[in-house]
Amino acid sequence: MEKTTPIIILPRWLITSPNKDPEFQWGLRVVNNSIDYIGPHHKLLKKYPQDPVLEVLDGVLAPGFVNTHTHLYGVLSHGIPLRKAPQGFWAFLEEFWWPLVENRLDQEMICAATQLRCAQMLKSGVTTFFDCTEAPNAIPGCLDAQAQEVKKSGLRGILSFEASERINQENGCLGLEENVNFIRKCVEEKKADPDGTLLSGLMCIHTTFTCSEDFIRKANALARENNVLLHAHVAEGTYEPEYALGHFGKRTIPYYEGLGVAGPQFLASQCVQVNREEVDLIAETGVRVSHMPLSNCEVGGGIAPIPDICTAGVRTGLGTDGYIDNFFEVMRGAFLIHKAARQDPRVMPANLVWYLATEGGANALDLEKIGRIEKGWKADIQIIKADLPTPLEGHNLYEQLLLYCNPENVQAVMVNGQWRVRDGQVLGVDWDRMKARTNKAAQKLWQQEENEA
Repeated sequence: MEKTTPIIILPRWLITSPNKDPEFQWGLRVVNNSIDYIGPHHKLLKKYPQDPVLEVLDGVLAPGFVNTHTHLYGVLSHGIPLRKAPQGFWAFLEEFWWPLVENRLDQEMICAATQLRCAQMLKSGVTTFFDCTEAPNAIPGCLDAQAQEVKKSGLRGILSFEASERINQENGCLGLEENVNFIRKCVEEKKADPDGTLLSGLMCIHTTFTCSEDFIRKANALARENNVLLHAHVAEGTYEPEYALGHFGKRTIPYYEGLGVAGPQFLASQCVQVNREEVDLIAETGVRVSHMPLSNCEVGGGIAPIPDICTAGVRTGLGTDGYIDNFFEVMRGAFLIHKAARQDPRVMPANLVWYLATEGGANALDLEKIGRIEKGWKADIQIIKADLPTPLEGHNLYEQLLLYCNPENVQAVMVNGQWRVRDGQVLGVDWDRMKARTNKAAQKLWQQEENEA
């Protein structure tokens, strides 16, 4: 990584961690890819009088968002023609998502969507993301191709292929191999450039109803062998726990525990249809959770017991799931939906939602020194213009930003000490060209639907 000139950033408000009160007229100093110093404006200016200064006196400086679960290719499905709307979670998969989207994806479609979505994530304040690609006809080589698009964006990303046996066992093993090869390639790149390499991988499988016991055990062994997390979708709807009870005599989380999977190395996305005993088991075993409040609504999966999961001390983050990708909207969903479900406005306070969107998400992904503004942590930050009709104060800052801000309020984003958004513009991005490329990919995907009709 090339060394950069130190810079001092002076916002009106500084969020170091949502677990703490925001600091008024505090700023920070960035040196290379890390945060070097944090303190009041006057101390920064006195201590480093020769450093260039960026004043954003109407802005809030905050950690960048961490999107703990997305499907970047999902943007291609927005508006796809349907012969009929799927009724229920299983129908969503069997009649729509698998045959009309994932089975048709090729590498160019995935790369086109990745390029666009990376730019949109940056504009939404996201600096780190975890992506699951399930495209059984786009391997081998899918992750390598996708990685080239992510590298161009400058985002910190974890890429994975969602392996399963729903096509056949051979394709499932090819998916596991895709993950292993990418994980090892990223490790080698990290050795060559420890500070500049921003991509990594993990092991990823789909669910208990598309993966056999032997397949799950093999994936878990590969994850441990390569010292990475194992990810799976867990109980997104009622179908999986009912399937697990019918086939294994136990619900989803106890089944994973029996396989030796449920533990600190396991990242469980969704966790919508889990009961009280499973929440306790998740906490007891150290399983990590990713919460997608808006996509859970889309597929009719239900409302996850995230307040209970958080209270139990589970490492939890927020994800978009490739559905509604405005991260502020996802935060609003987490903030509001559970209040309605519990009929209690005290549930999921704003600072907790901010924590899940930043440091909590980084913890869920097992990332170090990400998601908080602290000396020695990575310079992954965003500046939000607080142009609101009522005063922004320390007592209301988290609620105000969460409820009333959107990507257009994000004025600057830095990832690993490098500016990726300045003056509200994603640097080096040709939006018209990217949208045209994505539109062409979507038309190809949709055309297959028309040909099959």
